[in-house]
Amino acid sequence: MNHTMDRLPALPLIANDPYFSIWMPGDTLTSAEPIHWSGAPKHLDGHIVIDGHEYCYFGQSSRPAMRTVSLSVTATRTVSVLEAAGIELTVTFWSPALPDDLDALSTPITFVDFALRALDGQTHSVSLRFFASAELCYDGQVPPALVGDAFTLASLQTAFIGQAQQKVLGHSGDHITIDWGYLYLSAPCGTVEKEDTRGLRYTLEEEIGKEGLHTFLMLGYDDIASINYFGTLCRAWGLRDGKTLPQSLAAFASRHDDLLCAAKALDEKVALQAQAVGGDDYGLIAAAAWRHTFAAHKLIATPEGEMAFLSKENDSNGCIGTVDVSYPSVPLFLTFCPELVNALCRPVLYFASLPVWQEDFAPHDVGRYPYATGQVYAAKRPLPNGQVALPFYLYPEGTDVYDLRYQMPVEECGNMLIMLESALSFGASDTLIRTYAPLLSRWVKYLDTYGEDPGEQLCTDDFAGHLARNVNLSAKAVVGIACWSRILERLGETEEAAHWYRRSAEMARSWLARADRPEGSVLTFDGSGWSMKYNLVWDLVLKLDLLPRDFYDKETRSYLPRMGEFGLPLDSRADYTKSDWLVWCASMAQDKEVFCQLIAPLAHYLRTTSTRRPFSDWYDTQTGVYVAFIGRSVQGGVYMPLLLEKAK
Repeated sequence: MNHTMDRLPALPLIANDPYFSIWMPGDTLTSAEPIHWSGAPKHLDGHIVIDGHEYCYFGQSSRPAMRTVSLSVTATRTVSVLEAAGIELTVTFWSPALPDDLDALSTPITFVDFALRALDGQTHSVSLRFFASAELCYDGQVPPALVGDAFTLASLQTAFIGQAQQKVLGHSGDHITIDWGYLYLSAPCGTVEKEDTRGLRYTLEEEIGKEGLHTFLMLGYDDIASINYFGTLCRAWGLRDGKTLPQSLAAFASRHDDLLCAAKALDEKVALQAQAVGGDDYGLIAAAAWRHTFAAHKLIATPEGEMAFLSKENDSNGCIGTVDVSYPSVPLFLTFCPELVNALCRPVLYFASLPVWQEDFAPHDVGRYPYATGQVYAAKRPLPNGQVALPFYLYPEGTDVYDLRYQMPVEECGNMLIMLESALSFGASDTLIRTYAPLLSRWVKYLDTYGEDPGEQLCTDDFAGHLARNVNLSAKAVVGIACWSRILERLGETEEAAHWYRRSAEMARSWLARADRPEGSVLTFDGSGWSMKYNLVWDLVLKLDLLPRDFYDKETRSYLPRMGEFGLPLDSRADYTKSDWLVWCASMAQDKEVFCQLIAPLAHYLRTTSTRRPFSDWYDTQTGVYVAFIGRSVQGGVYMPLLLEKAK
């Protein structure tokens, strides 16, 4: 028997989207109460009666807990093996987060599988029970009036619960759980019922011998409408064209075995690739980030029937479709489904083409979740948390909406050009670049004018404040211009492409001459400090040939003596780090030993941090305690080493 115990800050249970995202803030399924990623309690529990004696297998209870024999976390599954009174119970929470089956990936349904067998050769009378609270249907601690019912759905026992009055898309902001829609529980055998207004209950009564039993239930969430997409209320991609959640539950049940087989195959593929790149440390990092990343997004069908993949800035400001949050996340998608990167860029390009957006640089975001109705960052009109986002997309040209000082112009222009070209490089459609080429040409000119030695402005690490002459930000401009050259080649503009590549190469030489030092590159062009140069990793991924390989070897080796117990600080100004950027820097190492030395402290953080929230990307390298940021989409960035392998 495998006695693995994979330790993470929090274990993924339900990990479908920013609202349907429930975690166990402990080492085992019986060590704590489940929470929403934001920390809000969302009660789920499971207990089992064996020959008249009750035990807890999930959640916290006054009943004795079953003994946890093993616990493993893979890309798509959280698997716990428990024992009590001669019975072994294997509980698996899993989501079909399959990048080659976007209908399944985007449908808010999580499976809970059960395998029971007798360990002592005897036959035991067993009652298996699972409870899901109505707390999943509302925000806050005060229960509203609730309604629900139970019925048989294609031989599935099914029940649902939700608020009696539905205020669909009734808020926007951060640290808010969903306050509309209906929770479903469905199973092919046993009894499923609505338990008063408390929640939904599943019960299975069986005699269990050595031959055992395998069964499952499904938890689904019908949010009615997922996103206000520039005035149109849009559904999840998997629920487009009128498909209902009950229909999806029936389809998922009929596909259970095939979906599970696909999930296991994906888990094995990810694990093998990660182990080959960075051993057990990197295997743990990759497993921790998979469902985490997808659960910070909502994939919807736009009114035109196209995909829009919208992130939520969990535990930062609640923005939706943030460019500098999408940028760090793309290595996972480029490696396994490049078209999702186009889907990240699509809403940004649409908004940037509207009359209200008059800037010569790219926007920061397209609204505040779940309202994709126009950039809210840097808006002069305050937006209290909880209030629905303003419809900036409707504002006419000339409206004074944004404060330039709080924009991120070089940052977002570079991000968009890099994302679009990298998507194309790994096989995505060229529709967006052909549609929006004039807009992109404005952005590259902005980088040409202001990117070589940026003035005082914010970058994606905006928590560190404004910084003038930011060397890493300049590196992004260099790479962004080189990516524009590649885009022009794809458009058949070979002469113009050659001009822009020459410009990027000229900027790269200037960058190296002004930034490089024997002890590693500097923080600012005045020669002060040092910093991670994570933006340069695209030079290697896309084979842009902007800087010599010996620079990357020297730069990554310079990081080693600067590390704390839990990783390399972001720069010389503070002890905190960012996990995504740390792995990008490690990926630039020309020596595998250096790579492993750089990522080992991140794995150490996952195994030992006292912070019991989903994988924080911003934490202290001396204490291993998170600073802020929980459950964010940027953890897709830890897949950069696999993207580099794919690029080779």
